[in-house]
Amino acid sequence: MQLATAVRRATRADAPALAELVNRAYALECFFVDGDRTTAAEIAQMIERGAFLVLEYEQGLAGAVFVEHRGYFGMLSVAPEVQGFGLGTRLVRIAEAYCEALGCTTMDIRIVNVRENLARWYRSLGYQEVGTAPYTHRPVKIPCHFIEMRKQLGSVTAVAA
Repeated sequence: MQLATAVRRATRADAPALAELVNRAYALECFFVDGDRTTAAEIAQMIERGAFLVLEYEQGLAGAVFVEHRGYFGMLSVAPEVQGFGLGTRLVRIAEAYCEALGCTTMDIRIVNVRENLARWYRSLGYQEVGTAPYTHRPVKIPCHFIEMRKQLGSVTAVAA
């Protein structure tokens, strides 16, 4: 299998495929929420206010990440059949570089507290917990909240050095 070698910015025409990818990647959240993570209509709206950066492979979309120009990313998604090959880390690095090129000095994310492995993974990528926020996106089966995390981007370190 040939894994993705190039990244591109998604267009509105990609919204249905992106929604399918995100929902497949987030299906493991069924233990605390019901229903799909997103819709093609929501993805199309998000494309208007930011960018979905996607990696493709021979079967379609291998992964995607939504990036807002203020230094935020979310909906990091990797197709289940290609998870474990470093595509998630690659997409995070791409999102960081994208925002850094726009002049951002920090990158913010939100993760759900009940997915404990995510906090460890993001800490390994240099993110630190900076706060919490209510989880209001979908009805929940168990109590949960967002953990807000932040990372200083490279230009800050380079200036300080």
